[in-house]
Amino acid sequence: MCEHHFAPFFGVAHVGYIPNDKITGLSKIGRMVDGYAKRFQVQERLTSQIAAAMEEVLKPEGTMVVVEAKHMCMCSRGTKKSTTFTTTTSIHGVFETNQSLRSEFFSLIKN
Repeated sequence: MCEHHFAPFFGVAHVGYIPNDKITGLSKIGRMVDGYAKRFQVQERLTSQIAAAMEEVLKPEGTMVVVEAKHMCMCSRGTKKSTTFTTTTSIHGVFETNQSLRSEFFSLIKN
């Protein structure tokens, strides 16, 4: 639920990381995303919180989070743009400095 409009938004979170010493199970990432998403939230903060949690717990070489969501405030009132998605990113570590890694991540999530 969007804390700004009190309207739902829904979509998908793409989470990638380059491990350092620690790895985690995929279900743990999904549960973490769900935990942050169940709060009253804005998409920008949701994206940052997911990346920050990955960074804090795993201390990876790099983390990248992309959240793509459809906001009901855009679909049902105001501009009524039912096909509009909002995309936010949070990029850390080697994903910041290595363009080819960033490009690979984006190409993987396009499909």
